[in-house]
Amino acid sequence: MTKLFFKDELAIFPIEQAKTIPASWYTGPEILSLEHETVFNKTWQLAASLRDLPERGSQFPVTIGKEPIILVRGKDDVIRAFYNVCRHRGGPLATEPCCDTMLKCHYHGWTYTLEGQLRGVPDFDRVELFDKKDFGLVPVHLAEWEGFIFVSLDPPIISLEEYLEGIRERIRTTPLGELKFFKRIVYDLRCNWKAYVDNYLEGYHVPIVHPELFKLYDFNKYMTETRKWYSFQHAPLDGGESLYSRRTMSGDAREALYFFIYPNLMLNILPGRLQTNLVEPIAADRCRVTFDYYYEDITSPESLAMIEEDLRFSDSVQAEDVEICEHVQRGLSSRSYTQGRYSVKRENAVYHFHCLLKEAFGGR
Repeated sequence: MTKLFFKDELAIFPIEQAKTIPASWYTGPEILSLEHETVFNKTWQLAASLRDLPERGSQFPVTIGKEPIILVRGKDDVIRAFYNVCRHRGGPLATEPCCDTMLKCHYHGWTYTLEGQLRGVPDFDRVELFDKKDFGLVPVHLAEWEGFIFVSLDPPIISLEEYLEGIRERIRTTPLGELKFFKRIVYDLRCNWKAYVDNYLEGYHVPIVHPELFKLYDFNKYMTETRKWYSFQHAPLDGGESLYSRRTMSGDAREALYFFIYPNLMLNILPGRLQTNLVEPIAADRCRVTFDYYYEDITSPESLAMIEEDLRFSDSVQAEDVEICEHVQRGLSSRSYTQGRYSVKRENAVYHFHCLLKEAFGGR
């Protein structure tokens, strides 16, 4: 592999002395290729929720990093994950969510059980030295957490419970598994996926970029904390008559919580609502962010009115983020910029994210 890093680029210094990661990490396709190998393949990735596999035989295809994956609920009611790749010549087993008693390749019709064993091989009677036991689907590591399904392409370095340790306790008044899915919205951005993550990880820009969002919080109490594999930002709501101050959940929560789970998942929790953001790299200067919205009540007229207000407000905030992230991408591509510095007070989560990337690259 061509040398990608200059001396000291992977070195980790205290935040007070550290520089931000180089601009070249946001612009080069060779870095994105390395990220798939060392970051996305080696971490727990959100793949689906239990609602996506409601019954035995449910099949749900997804893409994780660059890999096609299929999630399947078996006849024994167990959810499993496999590469969505037929062992014959690489055809897909599913191209959209479906439900069936077996898995069938869309190319040549090979069939597999819901547990991944090869069963049917049309017109293979004259093939020698062929044992169907050797051609079962390739499994993928899978774990569930609070109604969500995660997979790991490489053998996981730690369990999902260890990866997310402490989050469940921090949000104990917000029963994520009991919230109901309402809507998915997808945004395509002209920026590197890390530029979007960086922007999410600090409230430093909020007073300037998000003036309406700024009014919701007591910004003087806006705090960021880090753990090994995630960070979270939290602030009390303003206590006024804003949309989120009017909503309540168990425990009468009055706090905004923003969790970033390395490398590309966000859990945004406000009273009565969970919003998940999944950031996927498309190219060195392109990414896609998928927003899923969950609410405590999705049927009453009062709640539906608040949901529509929440969606409008969230979309306006996202539009502001899209605009600034695309401007930042142009700046990162400028010949005038190489590296910056961190605000010790406001950018410790950005620093934490960058350190995890350096550790991943250094351990490749």
